[in-house]
Amino acid sequence: MAQLVKTAESGRMATITRHDKTVAYVLGEEQLTGLLETMEILADPKAMKAIRDAEAGIGRDKVVRVEELPD
Repeated sequence: MAQLVKTAESGRMATITRHDKTVAYVLGEEQLTGLLETMEILADPKAMKAIRDAEAGIGRDKVVRVEELPD
C-alpha cells in the first residue's frame, strides 16, 4: 500500500488489479485537484463558450476594462 501512495505522490497514477483486472486507481492530490477543476470547467456552459470563442478567435481584438469583467 505504501508503494501505491508513493507512486501517486510522484504524479503518476497507480493501478490496483485483482486477477489481472483493473479494479481501482490511486491518484495524488495534485492530479485529483486538476481533474476536478477540469470537470468543473467542462460542466460550466459559460466557461465552455468562452473557450470555444477563444479557440475560434472571436473577440480577439476586443478590449475590456477591468471594471467590466464579471466577478
